[in-house]
Amino acid sequence: MLDSLRIITQEVNSAPSLSEAMQVVVSRISDAMDVKVCSLYLRDERNHYVLRATQGLNVDAIGQVSMTPNEGLVGYVAKRGEPINLENAEAHSRYLYFAETGEEKYASFLGVPIIHQKEVLGVLAVQQSQRRRFDESEEAFLLTLSAQLSGIIAHAEATGGLEQYTQETTDARFKGMPGVLGIAIGTAVVYSPAADLLSVPFQRTDDVESEGRFFHESLGVARKEIQELGKKLKDRLTTEEQALFDAYLAMLDDASMTREVIDIINKGIAAPYAWSQVILKHAQTFSTMHDPYLRERSADVRDLGRRVLSCLQQQSAQQEPEYPDNTILIGEELTASVLGEVPPNKLAGLVSVQGSASSHIAILAKTMGIPTVMGAVDLPFTQFDGSVTIVDGYRGNVYVNPSDDVLDEFQALVREDQEMFRTYESLRDLPCETLDNHRVPLWVNTGLMADVTRSIERGAEGVGLYRTEVPFLLRDSFPTEAEQLVIYREQLEAFAPHAVTMRTLDVGGDKPLSYFPIKEANPFLGWRGIRVTLDHPEIFLAQIRAMMRASEGLDNLRIMLPMISSIPELEEAQALIHRGYNELIEEGLSIEMPPVGVMIEVPAAVYQSKEIAARSDFLSVGSNDLTQYLLAVDRNNAQVADLFNSYHPSVLQALQQVVLAAHSQGTPVSICGEMAGDPGSAILLMAMGFDVLSMNSTNLPKVKSVIRAITLEQAEELLENAINLPDAESVTNCVDTALRRFGILSRPRSLVF
Repeated sequence: MLDSLRIITQEVNSAPSLSEAMQVVVSRISDAMDVKVCSLYLRDERNHYVLRATQGLNVDAIGQVSMTPNEGLVGYVAKRGEPINLENAEAHSRYLYFAETGEEKYASFLGVPIIHQKEVLGVLAVQQSQRRRFDESEEAFLLTLSAQLSGIIAHAEATGGLEQYTQETTDARFKGMPGVLGIAIGTAVVYSPAADLLSVPFQRTDDVESEGRFFHESLGVARKEIQELGKKLKDRLTTEEQALFDAYLAMLDDASMTREVIDIINKGIAAPYAWSQVILKHAQTFSTMHDPYLRERSADVRDLGRRVLSCLQQQSAQQEPEYPDNTILIGEELTASVLGEVPPNKLAGLVSVQGSASSHIAILAKTMGIPTVMGAVDLPFTQFDGSVTIVDGYRGNVYVNPSDDVLDEFQALVREDQEMFRTYESLRDLPCETLDNHRVPLWVNTGLMADVTRSIERGAEGVGLYRTEVPFLLRDSFPTEAEQLVIYREQLEAFAPHAVTMRTLDVGGDKPLSYFPIKEANPFLGWRGIRVTLDHPEIFLAQIRAMMRASEGLDNLRIMLPMISSIPELEEAQALIHRGYNELIEEGLSIEMPPVGVMIEVPAAVYQSKEIAARSDFLSVGSNDLTQYLLAVDRNNAQVADLFNSYHPSVLQALQQVVLAAHSQGTPVSICGEMAGDPGSAILLMAMGFDVLSMNSTNLPKVKSVIRAITLEQAEELLENAINLPDAESVTNCVDTALRRFGILSRPRSLVF
C-alpha cells in the first residue's frame, strides 16, 4: 500500500491536467485495492457532487450523474465530511440508484470526502461486487489519497476550470490572504532564487537558434566545472563517490535529454525554463521507480539540474532584470532584499506564495503602501512572468490575464480607492482627536528612509518603531558603527523635534541575515531579538553607541528592546546601554541618556508587565508577535493563517492588562503592531487607554478619520461589548457593525455593501 500510495501521488502531481490526474487516481486505486469500481465526484457551482472520473462504472455517466449533499451515499459522505464504510450499500437509507451508471451489481461501498481548508470539494468512492467491509488500512489509504488530491482540485477551482493554468488562460483567479489593503494592476515579474528548479519563470524567446547555442554553451561551462571539481576532490573521495561525477558527465552527454530541452526551446521557450521542466520530469521518473537504488538517483538528477541551471542563470546574469512600470512582483517567498531590487517608483503590487499578512515582508509592504496578497499557496506563479495581473489586497485575490470586463471593474475600484484616500489626506493638518476632544497621538512605524517624507506628509507626530534591522537585511555584512551612525542620524534629523523610537536589532524568526545564518527547527521560539544581541554584546554595543552618537544635539532618541521575556534580560540590556552611554561621555560627547523602553511581545512579558513597567521609561506592545505567541499560530504559515486574529478575546484581554499594569506604575504605553493601523482595532485600543498608536504611514490618515468620527464614550461602549465576546468572529462582526453605524468606510464602498 505504501509503495502504491507513493507512486499514485507522484503520478497525480505530474499529470498535465486535473482530468488526467483524476483518471490516474481512479484507475490506480482500482488496481491497488483490487476493487471493481473507483469513482471520483467533484462539487460544482450549484453545490452538487458530479461524477468526473470512474474505473468500472459506465463512462457515459461522467458529467451526467450528480447528487446534492442530501442525496445518495456520495451526498451523505459530503454532508458528513467523513468516511462511510458499508458492507451492503443497498440496505442503507441514503442509497440512491442511478441506472445509467450500471452500479446495481456492486454491494459494498467505501466513500471518503476530499477536503481542502475545511471545505468538502469532492468524494472518492470504491465499490466491490461481494459484500465486505473495507478494513482500516484500506480506509486510511483512500483518505491519504483524497488529502493529496485536495490541493490539486483547489488549484483547479482557483483557475476557474479543470485544466492547468497556461499563459493563454483568461480570467484566472487565485485565492490568497489580504496582506496590504488596496488594488494594483500591472505586469507580473516572477522572482526566481538562484538555482531553484521549482521557481524558474516561464519565459519566451524570439531567437530559438541563439537560445539553443546559449544552452549548449552553458552545458559546456557546467561540464568543465564538474570535471574540475572531480579532479580537486579526487584524493579525498572513494571510488563510489568519484563515480558520481562520472555519472553527472554522462547525463550531460545524454543526447536524448539534450534533445528534449532543444525541442522545448524550438517552441519559443527560454532555455532555463526548458531545462527545469526536463530535469523535473526525469527526477519524477526516477522517484517513481520500485528499485531503491534507482529511486535515490532522483536526488542526483536534481543536483545536476541545479548545477546547470546555475550556469544558465550566471550566463544570463549580465542582463539586468527589467522592471516595467506598475510591476507586480511575485515569488515563492519574497524578502526585504528582493523588495529593495525593484525601483520604488515602478513597484505596484506584491504576491507571495508563502507567508501571511503579519509576515515581515507584508509589514514592509504596508510601510510602503503597496497592495499585497500573501499565502497564495495554489498559485502556479512561474507561469505568470509578463502577464497582466491584478492584486486585490482587500479580498486576497490575484487575477491573471483578466478580460476587459474584469479589468474595467478593477480600474473603477482603483479610482474609488484613490478618491477615498484623497478624502483621508484632507485631514492631514487636523488634530487626531475624538468628537468629545480626547487626543490620541499617531506615530509611524518605519525602516526605510524613503518612508520619511510620506510619514511627515501624512501628519505623523513621531516614530513609534524604527526597524533598525532593515539596513542590516539589505547588506552583505554587518554595518559598522560609523555606517549605522549615518543611517540613524538621517532618521533622527528628519523627524526632529519629534521622538524617534529605535528598536535594537531584531533578527531571527522570519528575518534571517544571509551573512549571520540562524538555522533552527522553531525559529520563532529560538534565538531571536534581544537573545541574539545579548549573546553578542559587541553587536549590541556598536548599535547602541551609533544610536546615541546620532542623537547628539537632537535629543529625540528613544531606545526599545525587543523580545524581552524576563527581568534579568531587561537589566542586562540596560547595563550595556549605560555602559555605552558612559563610554561616549568619556569620549567627550554631549548627549542626554535616552529613554529606554520594552516591547511587550510574549505572554511572559504580559504577566510581568507591572514589574517591567516599574523598571522602564515606556512600554510598547508588538501585537503581531504577541498574537502569534498567545494563539500558538506561526504568522508565516498559510495553513493556519485564518487562526491568526488579533480580535481574539485573549489578545484583547492581554492588551487591556498591559495598559492597566503600565499606568499603575505611571509608565506610558503605546502599541506598534499592525492592530494600531486597523480602523476597528484602533477604536478598541484608544478605549483601552493606549497613550500612542503607531502604524505604517499608509494607514495613518485612515485611522485619524475614524477617531475623528466618534466619541471616546462610544469607543469605550464598543470595547465593553467586544472584549467579553467568546470568539474573534463575534468581535469582528461587533466592530464592523459599529463602523457601519458610525458611517465609517475602510475600503471602497462597492466592497462593503
